[in-house]
Amino acid sequence: MNEDILKGKWSDIKGDAKKRWGKLTDNDLMVISGEKDKLVGALQMKYGYSKDKAEDEYKSFINGKK
Repeated sequence: MNEDILKGKWSDIKGDAKKRWGKLTDNDLMVISGEKDKLVGALQMKYGYSKDKAEDEYKSFINGKK
């Protein structure tokens, strides 16, 4: 799924993101707005993930949402 599709489907899948990453608040999800870089950054900040780990989490989440 490319970033344009992610942005378009964000309202549909942000609940799944909230379930997967419970530390992300509704405000975080609103700010992320389906942007990959913002999601990866939020995962790094909230969970202390390295950039590579956050990218892997993102890819795993997106691949499950095709």
